[in-house]
Amino acid sequence: MINGIYLLLGSNLADKRVNIQRAFNLIDLKIGEIILKSSLYETEPWGIKDQNKYLNQVLKLESQCSPRNLLKKCNEIESIIGRKRSEKWGERIIDIDILYYDDLVISDNELIIPHPEIQNRRFTLELLVELAPDLIHPLLQKDQNQLLLECTDPLWVKKIMD
Repeated sequence: MINGIYLLLGSNLADKRVNIQRAFNLIDLKIGEIILKSSLYETEPWGIKDQNKYLNQVLKLESQCSPRNLLKKCNEIESIIGRKRSEKWGERIIDIDILYYDDLVISDNELIIPHPEIQNRRFTLELLVELAPDLIHPLLQKDQNQLLLECTDPLWVKKIMD
């Protein structure tokens, strides 16, 4: 059982909270047990500015899925919820990114772990710092706190109070 798997959920279409909750439930059902979750955060769109704000959450889970099977299951869950892949960084009903898979490093045409943009995205780092501030990036050899301190992304990230 691998328990160092971190996923980032994001939605900026329809009922964002419902989309995040559906993804959460399907991940728990089809991939593995969610052992930690960040707060929900409202975030400014990254990449393409002219779109709705996002709702994001980071999950830590344990699973017996291999990295490639994890990617396959994440893509299946996105499809179940209604994701249509069209424009890079465009609006989406749900997005599930694999941030870390234990301390593995994988880089090929289908899968890159750790996610190649972690250190450049405030909307990812602030959520990771909430869950796992001391988690070391296996390539950069820095913890999430240090990555956030060094991040130059100016986009805002706001914790949602329920």
